[in-house]
Amino acid sequence: MTKVHFKQDSVETVTVMTQARLLDALLAREVPVKMFCGGKGLCATCHCYVVKHPENLTPITNQEALTLSILTGAKPNSRLACQAQLLGGDVEVELPKGLYIESVSELESLVGKRTDVPILHPVSGDVLILEGKIITRTLIMQLADVNFDISSVNSSKA
Repeated sequence: MTKVHFKQDSVETVTVMTQARLLDALLAREVPVKMFCGGKGLCATCHCYVVKHPENLTPITNQEALTLSILTGAKPNSRLACQAQLLGGDVEVELPKGLYIESVSELESLVGKRTDVPILHPVSGDVLILEGKIITRTLIMQLADVNFDISSVNSSKA
């Protein structure tokens, strides 16, 4: 068994099986990971930062490196939780601040509400709407041409 510590306002710990994916720890903690790509390392919705003991994870895969290379919020300690397996020993991760959306139509239910966190593109991690902004129809219209299709975005990278 391996412990994954989540560094947020406080530190929460989840215990998962060794050889499980870091994603399994996120799901055990009930992080609302959208997994648009089905765990293939094509989207950014399971992006996290490994703040302690990255050596306790499998090396970055080619697909993960490719996806991280276009991810706006990527740092040297970034990982995609769907691609990182736990080798044993504790790991501490931090989740990026933001909400990934699947489509512009998903925002329509939020019109008139102020965002608590930035609204992020599910592939690139680009901030589409800044934290604290009120979501308006004008903002949604400005995002109408944004490409949310994971397969077309990733096929253009190949």
